[in-house]
Amino acid sequence: MLHCFFILPAINKIVYFCSVNKIVEILKGVHPGLFLKHELSEKNISGKLLAESIGEHPQTISAIICGRRSMNTALSLQIERFLGIEEGTLMMLQVYFDIQQEKNKNKAEMHPDLSQFSSSVFWDLDIEKIDWNQHKNFVIRRIFGYGNENEIKEIIRFYGENDVAKVIDSCSNDKFLPHLKANRKQYLNYV
Repeated sequence: MLHCFFILPAINKIVYFCSVNKIVEILKGVHPGLFLKHELSEKNISGKLLAESIGEHPQTISAIICGRRSMNTALSLQIERFLGIEEGTLMMLQVYFDIQQEKNKNKAEMHPDLSQFSSSVFWDLDIEKIDWNQHKNFVIRRIFGYGNENEIKEIIRFYGENDVAKVIDSCSNDKFLPHLKANRKQYLNYV
C-alpha cells in the first residue's frame, strides 16, 4: 500500500498518509504528470534521471510532467516500479483526467436550441461562442430581461425551472428586476 504525505499547491490539496484509492479520489481529474512531478521532487530525482533509468526519452517524461502528453500503461508501470509507487496509480489518474476532459468537452458542446433565439437578444455577442454553462447567470438574466416567450421557454427547458428561479431570485440589484420577476411569475408558475 502506498503511504504518502504531500501538498499540491497547483490544486490546493493536501494528502496525508493515504492509499492509492484515496490519492485517486482526491486527485480525480488532475493530470498524472502533476503527481509525477511531485513524486520526483520529493525523491530529489530529475526527469532526466528517471528517463535514463527506465530507458525513455527525457522529452517524453518532460511532456508528461508538463501535462502535454498522456501517460500510457507500459510507461506508467516502468515509472511506478522505479519510484516505488503502487501499481496502477498513474494510469488511474490518467483515466480520470481523460474522463474530466471529455466531460468538459461535452459541456462546451451542450447548448440550447439556438434556432429559438433572435439575433437581437444577444446583439453584442456571437451566440455560437457562448459558454452556456459558465455564463448561465448572464444568459438567464439576458433572456428574462429581453427575450420573447419562445426564448424564455427554451432557457427554462435547457437549464430547468429550479436553476432559472435561483438565478432570477439572486438578481436583487438588476435594473430589469421588475421585468425578471414578472417573467418568473408568468413562466415558472410560481412567485
